[in-house]
Parts: sequence; structure tokens; C-alpha cells
Amino acid sequence: MNRRIYVYYRIAQADLDAVREKVLALQARLCADHAGLRTELLRRPEAAEGQLTLMETYACDQGIDAALQAAIEAAASHAGLPGPRHVEAFVSA
Repeated sequence: MNRRIYVYYRIAQADLDAVREKVLALQARLCADHAGLRTELLRRPEAAEGQLTLMETYACDQGIDAALQAAIEAAASHAGLPGPRHVEAFVSA
């Protein structure tokens, strides 16, 4: 099964540039450390009450197993990313 994970959270609109920089650096390190890992950073197009919703996506040819998910979550916690972070997993239908 090709398991993917999606992580979403809200940030202040004014913090977008700083958070984007942190997330992209985190994702680059993770991709360098884990062959085949693919990442993306998305945001909702509209702001609500000065807040944006960001979503990080993680996929890998062999799927995201528990060990890789734990590595992603540990790296994110050390990167000082905002929270709370909501993690959801999906598999191909």
C-alpha cells in the first residue's frame, strides 16, 4: 500500500514567509536523508481572520512507513514549526 501523510496547521498570515522558509529547509533535509521521498508545501488560497492554513505532503515510492513518519515528525518538532500540527494518513484507493 502506498501510504502518504498530510500535515496541516494554521499560522498568522504575517508569518508565512518565515514559516515557508523553515518548512522548505526541513523538507529538503528530509528528502536528502530519505531516498525517494517527495514533499510539497501548500496553503489555502484564502485567509480567515488573519490566519492561513498550510499543508505539508509527504509521499514515497515505497510508501510512508511508521519509521519514516516518526522521522518526519521528529524533524518537524526540532525545526520549531508552529502547531498544533494535525497529521493524517491516506492510501491509494
